[in-house]
Amino acid sequence: MKRIKRYFKKLYEIINTPSMSYLPGNLAFYLVLSAFPILTLIGVIASKFSINTDSLINLLNTSLPSNVSNVLSDYIIGRGFNMNIGIFMIIGFFLASNGADAIIVVSNNLYGFPNSNYLKRRMKAIFIIILIILLFIFMLGFVGFGGKILNMFLTYIPSESLSNLLRSLFLTLKWPFSIFVIFFNVKLIYTIAPDWKILSRHTTRGAIFTTISWIIVIQIFSFWINHFANYDLFYGSLSNIVILMLMIYIISYILVIGIAINVKSYEYKIED
Repeated sequence: MKRIKRYFKKLYEIINTPSMSYLPGNLAFYLVLSAFPILTLIGVIASKFSINTDSLINLLNTSLPSNVSNVLSDYIIGRGFNMNIGIFMIIGFFLASNGADAIIVVSNNLYGFPNSNYLKRRMKAIFIIILIILLFIFMLGFVGFGGKILNMFLTYIPSESLSNLLRSLFLTLKWPFSIFVIFFNVKLIYTIAPDWKILSRHTTRGAIFTTISWIIVIQIFSFWINHFANYDLFYGSLSNIVILMLMIYIISYILVIGIAINVKSYEYKIED
């Protein structure tokens, strides 16, 4: 019992360190910033291969708050690749990687590891921020609004028996598949973030906590969007963006707490 109390006391101390207190807000800002170059890249690829983006835009309109989907849709409508778009994407990814770079630096600090050279750390930061934003898109598109996406897709399938089969398959695999994908990628982020070798088993506790907490947050967000139509009475047209930003901040804070859990787990296993 004393050991458990000491564990949570040390965990609380880590979470309340100055670097941990500003990291969630820092990460949330750069997560939002990273969405725009990624969506621009989707638009460029769609334009290059003559892919119709109307279905994706309709999906954003039905799944996300209207104010948010209208802003994001402009970045998905690709007009081909040119130097301006290329420069925008490079700068966007570079700036967005600052959030992941902060994760790396804070992880090194908490574990007591020295920072690697700047270029190596920055390349890893770009990979991590892309992985995080893709995870976020997966959670929104599959976990939060997977049912809506499936219903849109099934309207193009004339066979009712095939539609029922796909719906049953989705309902059966949704949670096992979601948990596996989120857990695997979160564990990967926690493992590669420090600039020193961390065994995968030392990140299990934090990955489990983050996976379960993220799924709960996404489900609450999905429920809120689907069932509360008059929540803009307080904030007007900005309420949609406020709620989305709040969710991103909570997700970032959970990710940071997961780092603290892993650090304490690592320390206790080293002591043992």
